[in-house]
Amino acid sequence: MSSFDYFSPKTLEEAVQLYNEHSASARLLLGGTDLVNMINDEMIKTNAVIDLKNIAYLKQLELKDNHLYIGADVTFTELIESDIIREKFPVIWESSRKVASMGIRNRATIVGNICSSVPSADSAPALLIRETIVRVMSVNGKREIDIADFFIGPRKNALKENEIVINLKIPVLNKSFGGSYVKMGRYKGEDLAQVGVATLVTEDLQYRIAYCAVSPKPIRIKKAEQLLNGREFSVEFLKDVDTEIMNAISPIGDIRASKSYREKMSSVLLEKSLIASYSRLKGNKPEYGKELL
Repeated sequence: MSSFDYFSPKTLEEAVQLYNEHSASARLLLGGTDLVNMINDEMIKTNAVIDLKNIAYLKQLELKDNHLYIGADVTFTELIESDIIREKFPVIWESSRKVASMGIRNRATIVGNICSSVPSADSAPALLIRETIVRVMSVNGKREIDIADFFIGPRKNALKENEIVINLKIPVLNKSFGGSYVKMGRYKGEDLAQVGVATLVTEDLQYRIAYCAVSPKPIRIKKAEQLLNGREFSVEFLKDVDTEIMNAISPIGDIRASKSYREKMSSVLLEKSLIASYSRLKGNKPEYGKELL
């Protein structure tokens, strides 16, 4: 394994300065569940690792000014154990439970998950339907990126070379809603999604639909939403919605699933997710966390 310099800054200011100095060759470390393996397997080479785990600000998980702030160093396990997440952001809670294994969730962070920017990122659909803002910082200051603009392609995102994601900013929904995240994998446990879909329905019958693992990047499908907006949900409506879904997705065939299987299951999972979301809006079962497949 190649050698590299290791840095452990204590403040954001120190971190962004270090990253600015070394960004052409540096890697940022949070949970390390992707990075450590990639270094060990020599998939990437780096001259510097900047460990962000000792920066207190990045451990933030709080409601403030009608928004939820999730710091870059908040793990999936911390999200699952949070009453705030379970009560006010239940689809994020539900999708966090689907990420890999308990051991991985104890270390992996939701910010690290989106920064890896793999098409199958479990956290992405839930963050897309909650219209998340990704807040970043560099030596040039802070800026905000809409999550819909964050993902560019497989393992590619909108971060500039010297930028660090500091937290996620998610608006509170001050209205009743129901939502769900449904994931299909080859088996229960630590497996990437073959298809993943998150949906949300609000009391004024506004719909949100987002997918992972069926296109080069996680996507929200607004044209499909527009066909449902303002209507009490019925499975019959999905015939029209299916056309927009098929137009928007472009799944590949790989070791986990064929292209045609992913296309078919995109429709099946959407139906299951919307039925659950609409039922939850009306105060009925299934409870969040219940397996829908």
